[in-house]
Amino acid sequence: MNIEIREFLLEDLESFWGVAYSNPDAEWTKWNGPYFKGKLPKKNEFIKKIGPADFVNNEFKNVIIVDEQIVGMVSAYYEDGKLERWLDVGIVIYSTEKWQKGIGKVALKLWINHVFSIVSLPHIGLTTWSGNLRMIGLAESLNLEKEAQIRKVRFWQGKYWDSVKYGVLRANW
Repeated sequence: MNIEIREFLLEDLESFWGVAYSNPDAEWTKWNGPYFKGKLPKKNEFIKKIGPADFVNNEFKNVIIVDEQIVGMVSAYYEDGKLERWLDVGIVIYSTEKWQKGIGKVALKLWINHVFSIVSLPHIGLTTWSGNLRMIGLAESLNLEKEAQIRKVRFWQGKYWDSVKYGVLRANW
């Protein structure tokens, strides 16, 4: 299995939309910050507007490719907005058939390496929620340190969950 990450290309947008957004009830939507209740973009809107503006030529968004097929994405964003001193990373593998195969571990490791190579920050974080045991396991498998657990702040499916923050220092990576 060949796993790689790379920048989005214009020609990726249609197949990415199909993998990521064509099914609004896809299983991944129940795990990737489901408490935010974001709407998935419509195909035309994504391919013509959102994708070119927000994904292509964005150093903080890469596609995950397995054996030449798009399966997910990795991302980074500044927790502190324009101050740009507190960076978190994220990862989504869209198809459940690709879960639990080690793809996320390889892709996230490649991504953290890449992000450290393009920013001069001493720390990279990853935030998830207490119900997402696969993401917690992924963070811990890469030796990210659990740095915070904010209790009962994420409301989902009639229940409060904890926000869980992991991180790694450049010096320890």
